[in-house]
This record gives sequence, structure tokens and C-alpha cells, in this order.
Amino acid sequence: MAKSSADDAELRRACEAAIEGTKQKVVMSIRVAKSRGVWGKSGKLGRQMAKPRVLAVSTKQKAGRTKAFLRVMKYSTGGVLEPAKLYKLKHLSKVEVIANDPSGCTFTLGFDNLRSQSVAPPQWTMRNVDDRNHLLFCILNISKDVLGRLPKVVGIDVVEMALWAKENTGTVSKQRVQHDGHGSPVAVNVDDGELNVTVERELVSQAEEEDMEALLDTYVMGIGEAEAFSERLKRELLALEAANVHAIVESEPLIDQVLQGLEEATICVDDMDEWLSIFNVKLRHMREDIESIETRNNKLEMQSVNNQALIEELDKLVERLRVPSDYAVCLTGGTFDEARMLQNIEACEWLTRALHGLEVPNIDPSYANMRSVREKRAELEKLKATFVRRASEFLRNYFASLVDFMISDKSYFSQRGQLKRPDHADLRYKCRTYARLLQHLKSLDKNCLVPLRKAYCGSLNLLLRREAREFANELRASTKASRNPTVWLESTTGSNQNAQTDTSAVSEAYAKMLTIFIPLLVDESSFFAHFMCFEVPALVPPGGAVNGNKGGSYDNDADDDDLGIMDIDDNDSNAGKSAADLTALNESLQDLLDGIQVMKMLLALSFPWTIIVPWYSY
Repeated sequence: MAKSSADDAELRRACEAAIEGTKQKVVMSIRVAKSRGVWGKSGKLGRQMAKPRVLAVSTKQKAGRTKAFLRVMKYSTGGVLEPAKLYKLKHLSKVEVIANDPSGCTFTLGFDNLRSQSVAPPQWTMRNVDDRNHLLFCILNISKDVLGRLPKVVGIDVVEMALWAKENTGTVSKQRVQHDGHGSPVAVNVDDGELNVTVERELVSQAEEEDMEALLDTYVMGIGEAEAFSERLKRELLALEAANVHAIVESEPLIDQVLQGLEEATICVDDMDEWLSIFNVKLRHMREDIESIETRNNKLEMQSVNNQALIEELDKLVERLRVPSDYAVCLTGGTFDEARMLQNIEACEWLTRALHGLEVPNIDPSYANMRSVREKRAELEKLKATFVRRASEFLRNYFASLVDFMISDKSYFSQRGQLKRPDHADLRYKCRTYARLLQHLKSLDKNCLVPLRKAYCGSLNLLLRREAREFANELRASTKASRNPTVWLESTTGSNQNAQTDTSAVSEAYAKMLTIFIPLLVDESSFFAHFMCFEVPALVPPGGAVNGNKGGSYDNDADDDDLGIMDIDDNDSNAGKSAADLTALNESLQDLLDGIQVMKMLLALSFPWTIIVPWYSY
């Protein structure tokens, strides 16, 4: 026979550890399986499954009295016992062995203090009948000793239990709770010899024995009275059958009521089943609706995220397409005064960046064909055309007015008795203010520089011709040379010395004029090439000499040609020669120097006896 868990000392120690601190002592512990009957709650499938539990019988001394408890232990996740439920044995009213279990190992414990008596009590299943008898004997003995009464026992014969106890006297170790002199409960082991007497005495009380003896005395078992006894039994049987029939007849209305109630209950169950079917269909539709709502919600969330990203991209694009109001005012209606040139330059730079930003390499190709981008590009092109037209018109008028002012001011030219060298420092200083504007105009529209160059060359040509004419007139007046050509042709050998003196004076005057005007023209050509943004190398190297002038300039201002244009584009020095720019520069220089050969004609008219050397040979 396998060892019973009731004798497992380790299990008892685990139970004592689980209830440590409650001052209770474990009398007996045994492993069981907990389950529910068919009339129990069926809401969850888990309630119909057997669960491992441990039943522990414990006692506690309190106020001189001993209290008995039945504890239900369960296993935690880590396999450690922990208290689950606690029952007081004083409320134990019935011990019933389940008749449906052919093994007889399943029983229930009925307590009279349960809140809901309609709920079937849990069923406890042992491994074998021996374990069942061990637990029931312990409960009955403690109830008898501590409580002074026994619960009702159903489904098991006390005689059968007594016989089992007699057969297992060698293996059953019965514990009884007694009290010592101090009132403390003490577990006392009972010897095998007195076990049978104890069981019979406890399971069958004295009153029950007297009732059984009185019942047996009513029946005389003598041999001579057998027929009378048989007749008596028959009469009693007939009386019992008649009583049963009468009871059945009397209980027929009750049976009808019960049947009617069962029929009504069946109808209610059918209705409930129909309702549950309807609810199941509705719940299925609701689940489908919930899934559809979740799907649409996910799509809406994704759409919301995409819309947020789209809004951010559109905000960036709108920011790129927005034209600042101050720049728009400068580009469309602002003035070109020297005080507002900084704002005009900033507006030009912004316009250039905006136009480049809307080109395909600098913008996503998907944005390039958008209507708003195309409209904004057209708007920027319109702003560019307006600004270029206004700036070109202003510069043409500005060049003409500047030259007219210098021509009208006689202090800029040679006067009678005062031979004055031409000075364009003021002219270049004023033009230098608009050098960066010309650079930006070139980046916006190269074609706009052609009329500007022609206007500048025409205005400056008038100034140069006026300066050359005035200088030549004053030089002619200051030169005391003979105006009779025959003197020079018919002079004798004695007069050759005077003629040579006059010729040298004229040649010196002519050389002086060339020395002044040739560097001036070269410097003006170099200034014009840089000022009008020709991509050509400098006509005069920096620091180079012009006609022997080591200063590289005809006057004391050696930095007049420094326009600061190189600050705009530092890569101009590395740019290659452009044949188109060279051709355009030559044509512009022809317009600039057109009519300057009149200076040679003036000298010829003033000194007809001299041999005029071309000015460009010096």
C-alpha cells in the first residue's frame, strides 16, 4: 500500500509554515482534489476541473477553550502552500459521501453558516478510501472531543468504518485532543488495542445502542413463532404499500405542479436559448462593426499623420514662395538713392536666391510643375523684369545727368591761363556706389547691360571729347609758336636753330597732351570693363606702369579703379577669357573712344607745320 499523505511530516511542516503566526497547531494534513457538482455554477469551464488542494485540521487554544478549524491550502505559482479558506468545525453539520462516485472517495462537508445555501458545496476527492477514512476519523474524533457532538454522516455506514478501523489498527495512528492541567490542548496517540473500543464507543453512542436493543426486543426470533412473524411482516408490508399508494395519490397534485413547473422551466430555457442565439448574432455583428471601426480608425490615424507631414512640407514651401513685403516694395517702387542702395542690394540678393530656389535642381521635381510654384515663378519673373527695367532706366538717366553736371561745371575743364588735367575721381566714386547693383542686374538679366553700356559709353564719350577739346584749346593758346608755314619752309641755315626751337616746343606740348590723355583713356577703359561686369582680365596689371608712370595712374589717387567688385564674386580671377565678352568690350570701347581722334585734328589745325604722330603710338 502506498504511503498516505496523512503521514507526510513534510506536508504537515509546510502547512504549519503557511499558517505561521496564527497560533494554530496542525493536527492532520492530507492532499485532496477539489471539484464542483453538476448543480454548481457552470459559468466558467475552469470551475468543473479538479484542482489540487490540501486539507489541514488545526486547533487553537483561546480563553481556556479549544477551537477546531478546517483549513484549505492551495499551491501558489512557486509551488508553496498558502491559505485559501478557513472553516470552523463547530459549524460542520453534515459529512456526506457522494453516491455517484463508485470508488467512494468523494465527499462533501456541509456547514450551517454559509451565506448562500443554494450553492453546492465543493466536493473533495481522495486518492483512496484509506485517505478518506483517515480524514473523516480525525474530523469526527476532534468534533467529539472538542465540540462534544458529532455531525451527521450520510452515505457511509459507521459499522463499516469500525470494521475498517479494526483492520487497519497497525497503520492508523489516531490522535485525540486532550487538555493538560493548564488547559492547553495536547495531542495523545491512542494504542492499537483501545482503537476498536474507541471507535465503537464514539461512532455508536449509548443512547443509540439502547434504541437498537429496544427495536430488537420487539421481534421475538423464536422457532415456534416463525409463521406468526412472517404473517406479521406481510401485514406490515401491505400496510406500508397501502400507505405508499395513499401517499402517491395524495401527492399527485404536487407532482402535477412540479411537472408544470418543469415544463415552464423548459419553456424559459428554450426562450433563453433563443435569446442567447440572438445575442450571439448581435455580438458577432458588433465585433464586425468594432473591427471595421478599428480599421477605419487606423486609416484615419495614418491619414492624420500624413496630413500633418503634408502641412509641414506645404508650410516650408509657402515660406519659400512668400515674398517679403519690404523686398516687394524695394523691387517695385523703391528709389535708387545712395541711402537706400543697401536695401535694394538685399532685395536683389533675395530675388536671385528665390529664382534659383525654384529651379529643378534646387527644388523637388514633383513641386516644379505645381500650379502655385509656376504662378510664384511667374510672379518672381515679373518682379525681376520690373526691377531690371526700373534700375536700367535709373542708371541711364543717372549717367547722363552726372556727365551733364560735370560738363556744365567749368571747374572740371582747362580755362584761359590755366591748363588743368582731367580728374574723374568724383565720377568714379559716384559710379562705384552702383557697382554691386550692376553685378546683380547681370545675374538677373545679362541682356539689360547692353543698353546700359551703350548709355555709359555715350555719356562718357561726350565728357572725354569736351575735356580733350578744352585741353587742346588751352594748350594751343599757351604755346607761342609761329603760325606762318612759309617761315618754316623758306628759312635759311642761320634760322634753322629758331625753327628747331619752335618745333621742339610744339612736340613737347603734343607729348604732354598724349602723356595726360593716354593713361586717362586706358584707366577709363579698365574702369569701364570692371564697372560694366566684363569677364576679361584687367587691362592694366595691378601696380603696373603706364607710359613710364610707376604709380600706375596719371594722378595721385592710385585706387580710383578699385570698385570692390571682386568682393561679389571671388572666382572672377579664375574665370577664363570669354570671346563674346571680349568682342562686346571692343565694341563698347569703340563707342567710348569714338571722336577722340578729333584731338589729333585739333593739334594739326593748331600746329599745321608739325608732323603729328598718332597718339596710340606713345
